[in-house]
Amino acid sequence: MIDPDSRAATRLRDERVIWLTTVRKNGQPQTSPVWFLWDGATFLIYSKPDVGKLANITANPRVSLNLDGNGQGGDIVVLEGTAALAPDAPPAHEHPAYVAAYAPLIKRNGWTPESFASDYSVALRITPTRVRAW
Repeated sequence: MIDPDSRAATRLRDERVIWLTTVRKNGQPQTSPVWFLWDGATFLIYSKPDVGKLANITANPRVSLNLDGNGQGGDIVVLEGTAALAPDAPPAHEHPAYVAAYAPLIKRNGWTPESFASDYSVALRITPTRVRAW
């Protein structure tokens, strides 16, 4: 779906924050910045339990993900997809690629990998169904 040699693929490998949009039961979109891991086919996101985005996904698994642009209307990446709980995913602190990607941010926020995994204990997997990049 995403050419692994494309600028979009490079950004998905290198960026640390992506904007996740879910939809409330009343139809109101809700956008949140999240940390993510892109494996070339799906996104892995860890969430706090009992937050709105999880209730939204339970009611409507259709989501969108957006990377910030370059401030001049370019380098835009927008993905549409479906989200689901990922009970098979290891806790964040047991996922070497996730820890490697986010260790500086985890430390900067005063967590250890273990305390982050305790706070963000719910794994989500998002499978893209459509990609738009320009």
